[in-house]
Amino acid sequence: MKIQPATKAHAPLIAKAVMMAVGDEICADFAAPDHTVDDVERLFTHLAELDDSQYSYRNTLVAVTPDGEVAGVCVAYDGAMLHPMRQHFFNAAKSFLGRDMEGMSDETSADEFYLDTLAVWPQFRGRGIATALIEATVERARTAGKPAALLVDYTNPRAEALYTSLGFRHVDDRPFAGVTMKHLKHPTV
Repeated sequence: MKIQPATKAHAPLIAKAVMMAVGDEICADFAAPDHTVDDVERLFTHLAELDDSQYSYRNTLVAVTPDGEVAGVCVAYDGAMLHPMRQHFFNAAKSFLGRDMEGMSDETSADEFYLDTLAVWPQFRGRGIATALIEATVERARTAGKPAALLVDYTNPRAEALYTSLGFRHVDDRPFAGVTMKHLKHPTV
């Protein structure tokens, strides 16, 4: 398995990973009342194709099998860049879904390198791919001189156990899309 930077051609897979990470309920909520989950997928694909959105291929690492198949995706970025990058999300939500999402609270802070999305396709789970993607992201955070941070749902203790086994610690709680999540940080720097 090789961890490498994503390319623009990976945008559809990045979109699927983001949707997998946020979950069916939040995706359905984004689509409601007048759009479909397919519309949400088009929105995230568009954002992944951009150079400067939070979901950009430029912020993404992919795990690639020896035969060239993408097995997992990790989107992470400097938290100081959230506001200018997230403006693309707000604009796209209006354009693709007719939704004004500008009241969302920040899921990260300027003093951290935020692991936004981690997804491994089901057929590749249990092979250490998530661990390899997280470790590569922690290294990117170290290079940026900031601690890696992420949010994990209280209802996902398995993911939290993986993160804590790799050095992340619960520091506080933060809202994301109306759900209170655990905010974990890694002592990266």
